[in-house]
Amino acid sequence: MLPDRWRHFINCLPKGVNLLAVSKGHPSSSIRCLAELGQIDFGESRLQEAIPKVEELKDLSFLRWHFIGHLQKNKVRGVVQTFQVIHSVNSFALAERISRIAVEEERCPQVMLQVKFLEDPNKGGFAPDQLSELWPRLIDLPNVRLTGLMTMAPKNLDLIQTRTLFKNCREFANQLDLPDCSMGMSQDWQVGVEVGATWLRLGSALFGARPDNLNLLTD
Repeated sequence: MLPDRWRHFINCLPKGVNLLAVSKGHPSSSIRCLAELGQIDFGESRLQEAIPKVEELKDLSFLRWHFIGHLQKNKVRGVVQTFQVIHSVNSFALAERISRIAVEEERCPQVMLQVKFLEDPNKGGFAPDQLSELWPRLIDLPNVRLTGLMTMAPKNLDLIQTRTLFKNCREFANQLDLPDCSMGMSQDWQVGVEVGATWLRLGSALFGARPDNLNLLTD
């Protein structure tokens, strides 16, 4: 059944909406199978789990690895070395550290800024007003490509409230002239598509259930 599910998502998304297959907690063999169907982008949220997968799959040189978890400052160098895209930059200090290390490593990762539109003690991110104030400093950071915003809906929101939150994210990204919005997971991806998501972070919808002990930025 999994290949049928994979083909459905790979083929059904409208133009301009990209599928990020969240492979955390799943083996390299599953990533390889999905890659053989044409999937390129895979998301991981633990550096120590991702590194052996990247090494095992290095023959698939077309794969693009996205970091989607909470990024601790002591893991920044490893993430910059391993991942092409970082979805979860939630502070200026973190963005500045990524920039400095990217210069040292001669890399230029694509970065999405995590924005927190509603109070949620379980999630971090820039407040919109804070991000607007810091924006001139952020766009001056070298060796990072700021391409979009990332947001998550608090668990207690219904779909109408989630739609409003995602719409706010899309409008804010437009104000900043950013093309991408990483929003929408397995339970609310259709809403993300409707209001302008360009990246959907799908885990369980593609791979089935995952371990419950991973406290991360997608499902």
